[in-house]
Amino acid sequence: MKKLRRSKNKMIAGVCGGIGEYLGIDPTLVRVGYVILSLVSAAFPGLLVYIILWIVIPEEDNV
Repeated sequence: MKKLRRSKNKMIAGVCGGIGEYLGIDPTLVRVGYVILSLVSAAFPGLLVYIILWIVIPEEDNV
């Protein structure tokens, strides 16, 4: 069973990298989509959501 974890493949905290790995897509696409969604939508508090995900999603195990 797959679990959502922050990735070691990270730019800031590994949130977008972890989501990309969980969904089986390139983490760069998740990062670009996140930035576009944050910039285009005034109602989407991108930075706040990222910080919450950073706190909530556990870091990848060192296995």
